[in-house]
Amino acid sequence: MARVSKLKRAEIEEIFDRFAKANPNPEGELNSVNVYTFLVAVVLSAQATDVGVNKATGPLFAVADTPEKMVALGEATVRDYIKTIGLYRNKAKNVIALSQALIARHASQVPDTREELEALPGVGRKTANVVLNIAFGQPTIAVDTHLFRVSNRTGLAPGKTPLAVETGLDKVVPAHHKLHAHHWLILHGRYVCKARSPDCPACLITDICKFKGKSV
Repeated sequence: MARVSKLKRAEIEEIFDRFAKANPNPEGELNSVNVYTFLVAVVLSAQATDVGVNKATGPLFAVADTPEKMVALGEATVRDYIKTIGLYRNKAKNVIALSQALIARHASQVPDTREELEALPGVGRKTANVVLNIAFGQPTIAVDTHLFRVSNRTGLAPGKTPLAVETGLDKVVPAHHKLHAHHWLILHGRYVCKARSPDCPACLITDICKFKGKSV
């Protein structure tokens, strides 16, 4: 069987120990007022920046912080609130549809299982994992473009697809670090191990990383 990681177990432990020491309680950067609005924010964040989503959802959540209020606004009004976000037309449709589904199937509450979340309109595996991790404190790993890049560059959990990377990480991340693992990796990819110009001199794990294109 091929190795899931290019790194030794001790190296992987060291990576997450360093992340934990530098940022013991990492937090997501999407703004929300409750679990429902967090779910909506994550759905809206697909192929968009958290900063851009927050600018749109501040006014939206001020008037619609429950599925009932969102449905009452209607798709056209939701569309106006989020029109600065990419793919806003389809996202507005999904927000209304998932809100209706929550009312009809879950007594307006956000479910806490991946299967139930993925059954909601506009909610894929990554979105479900983010909600399970941040809203419900489950040790899931959500693979976005940043995490996918970091996992492959470092050799931590190489994979050709997000699911392959998620599966690899699930096997190698130490259990006691799994709750915050995806946070640390996403933030690392967003601010240090950037796509075009990785800031290797500022990297906490550059001595462990297997990336051949290091800027050090």
